[in-house]
Amino acid sequence: MTVLLQISDPHFGTERPSVLEALIRLARQKSPDLLVLSGDITQRATRAQFSAARRFVDRLAVPRFVAIPGNHDISLFNPFARLFWPYANYLRCFGPELETEIDLPDLLLLALNTTRPWRHIDGELSLQQIEQVAQRLNKASPRQLRIVVTHQPVAVSRVQDKHNLLHRHNQAINRWADAGADLILGGHIHLPFVQALHESHSGLTRPMWAVQAGTALSTRIRHKTENSVNLIKTITVDGAVPASERHNGQIERWDFQPDIGEFAAVGRQMLQLGDVLACVDVSD
Repeated sequence: MTVLLQISDPHFGTERPSVLEALIRLARQKSPDLLVLSGDITQRATRAQFSAARRFVDRLAVPRFVAIPGNHDISLFNPFARLFWPYANYLRCFGPELETEIDLPDLLLLALNTTRPWRHIDGELSLQQIEQVAQRLNKASPRQLRIVVTHQPVAVSRVQDKHNLLHRHNQAINRWADAGADLILGGHIHLPFVQALHESHSGLTRPMWAVQAGTALSTRIRHKTENSVNLIKTITVDGAVPASERHNGQIERWDFQPDIGEFAAVGRQMLQLGDVLACVDVSD
């Protein structure tokens, strides 16, 4: 089993110190194998904010981590830097790559850069990115949980958030479902939820899920939620089993509880992935 901790939108420069310390305690308690930092690491992409973020990641003491930039991780008020070296401060602390692959026996994770210096807030996927991810997914082992990570979401739960959808998200959903993707992780809108893409998008040939994380540390809390992170666990089926029963994924949502000063589990979903689907939601 691999345990993945998804942290999104910490927006260093607006972080809450008490929440930061509580999240470090949670990470040390749960001992995840992999940390995924899904964008908007900083508020204003300054060197000091990236340095603070990297110190935080080091304190989490997770054996390996994956990070991608968000739209806030490109300088907003320095047009010269935005044009000529938009990711300089990000790469200094989290480089040297903007996109990463993690290949483990029970998990394949592909993290993509969906920011564009010429876009202020919106994100997009190129046709090349969509196809390259699909080709890599096609080569995955049947025993691997197949995860794609973007910053901007491929799905939303509120009509008013539709303008935040990733450009070319429909092409990506259809192509990646055909190629075997299980989960698409995202952030950006500071609203945690899990959505069954095979129910909201007609024509998908297999179950696939959008998993959104809230803001992990920032004061920029929205939609009446608290600071929030996700724990994702792979549960591989042993023995000779049909492809439809090849693996499960368990997603836990952990929210900061101000009254006790700690993160607590507020929801859990078990996703059976493949041709046969069983989903149990025991969220509070």
